Amino acid sequence: MIAEHLQDVVSTLREGVTLVAVSKFHSVEEMMEAYRAGQRVFGENRPQELSVKVPQMPSDVVWHFIGHLQTNKLGKVLPYASMVESVDSLHLLSAVDTWCRARGKVMDILLELHLGAEETKGGFSDSEIVGVLDRASDYLGVRFCGLMGMATNTSDEQVVRAEFRRIAALFASLREAHPELSAFRELSIGMSGDYRIAMEEGSTIVRVGTAIFGERL
Repeated sequence: MIAEHLQDVVSTLREGVTLVAVSKFHSVEEMMEAYRAGQRVFGENRPQELSVKVPQMPSDVVWHFIGHLQTNKLGKVLPYASMVESVDSLHLLSAVDTWCRARGKVMDILLELHLGAEETKGGFSDSEIVGVLDRASDYLGVRFCGLMGMATNTSDEQVVRAEFRRIAALFASLREAHPELSAFRELSIGMSGDYRIAMEEGSTIVRVGTAIFGERL
């Protein structure tokens, strides 16, 4: 069933959109079913789970870390992840930069914008992101690749679309303001319930779990 669900999602993707199969809390066996069906990019949001799964999966899997990352867990994520989508504070950004510089590594990251209405969500404000990118050359251990955001958890499509348009507009303005940041071309918005809307609003990465793997048990 996972392979069938995966193909259903893939068939809806727009050209140039990367599908991140969100495999958190799902078994390696389930992930391998998606892998055998052609999926190569997987997203995890818990450091311990990521570090356990990596050696059990084929070496050509591309790992995105998509959850809140505590600075004391960097060693369980940064050696394995190709991209950290959820850099949500200056404190974390500085820690990732320092960790990578000390090891001669450059990590691809997305800056997470506080997009939805929930106060519990992390993320930068618009002005904070502008400030970070104005000082991008100070960070030698990271590569700024774009923005990430999560819409308010609501069934109101107009609210979701408006939030996606807001982050897309910021993304476009930042790309225009910083042509020197050649890697800044990814917009990661949209999950199982709203990824089609996200693609209509310019998303280049969608994070889909439930629509592929089903509900977590």
